[in-house]
Amino acid sequence: MTDEEGAVTGTDNAVADDDALYVLTAVLLTPAQFPSVLGDDYPEACAALGLGPYATGYGLVMGQDGDGARWTVVVDDVSLVAVAIASWDCGMEYDLSPDESSVVCALPGWPLAVAVAAPGVAAPHDPAPDPDADGGDPPPLAPPDTDVWGPAQRRLGADAIASQWAAWREQIDDSDSAESGPAGDGSEEAVSEDDHSSRTDGPDADAHADADSGSDPDSDIAADSTAPAGADASPADTGGAGGTDAGRAGADAGERSAQPGTHPGVRRALAEAQAYAGAPPPPGRIRSSFAPGDARTIRADGPGWSMAARTDDMAFLLLDEIPGEIMPVQRGKDLPGLLKALDALAVRPS
Repeated sequence: MTDEEGAVTGTDNAVADDDALYVLTAVLLTPAQFPSVLGDDYPEACAALGLGPYATGYGLVMGQDGDGARWTVVVDDVSLVAVAIASWDCGMEYDLSPDESSVVCALPGWPLAVAVAAPGVAAPHDPAPDPDADGGDPPPLAPPDTDVWGPAQRRLGADAIASQWAAWREQIDDSDSAESGPAGDGSEEAVSEDDHSSRTDGPDADAHADADSGSDPDSDIAADSTAPAGADASPADTGGAGGTDAGRAGADAGERSAQPGTHPGVRRALAEAQAYAGAPPPPGRIRSSFAPGDARTIRADGPGWSMAARTDDMAFLLLDEIPGEIMPVQRGKDLPGLLKALDALAVRPS
């Protein structure tokens, strides 16, 4: 993408009508595709920007005005923004100039880190307060803090795993996993008493999560994911997820998943994921995207946890309570059913 893809005339009072916005990049904010760094689901991501969860979503156009100030123009012409992003991803130029009638609002600041700047204007900075607003200006948007482990960093790590599945998967040696066998009640594989996990400081930890979909490493938006790599670590012998019956209550699923040696956070995350089948979560909490063959890549989030999985393989969990670590979940006999149920609930890109 070039440094300047086009110009949008601001319609918000804070942006003068004759002051063009030099477009630097754009992202989608829809139920199926949104910057997951902003929230666990689509409504939460919208709330972070002060927007309502409009069913068809928004396009977020980020750029600078003539003074170099950062602005995010929110438009409801999602198709136009999607075409622009697809063109830029293919290395083609595209003049992203939404019609004035499609502009919902202009927000000061950027909600995501942008790696480029407009030429010929001042360095990016937050706009000065509007003197006519009498202190009622919204605070400038700013990217979530990803320097300290927390929900934003956890979701970015899961995004990086989902987008670079082969690189993460090859670091897990299945031979190190516990042997399958009775777990006492015959309902699940036996698991190791030692709960190993991979650290986020491996050689691939500089992978950047995509800011517009949470999965494209080629985005122009810089988001330091420091996602789990751990090439020298053994997998967590967590067994499968609990149950394949989509209507089963979460408590029952938790019982089946709660195996000796499994971290309690993993058991809780698997139980909550299973419970989604009986009580579907907000839009965007579960997302499904293409994978090689007939498989699907699943990204799911919940309170304090994020999952990246392939329906034909295993799953990885990241937990707020275990900073910087990835918890592999072996396929077992129940995980396939869980992933199939999540895929059925997932929002898919159109």
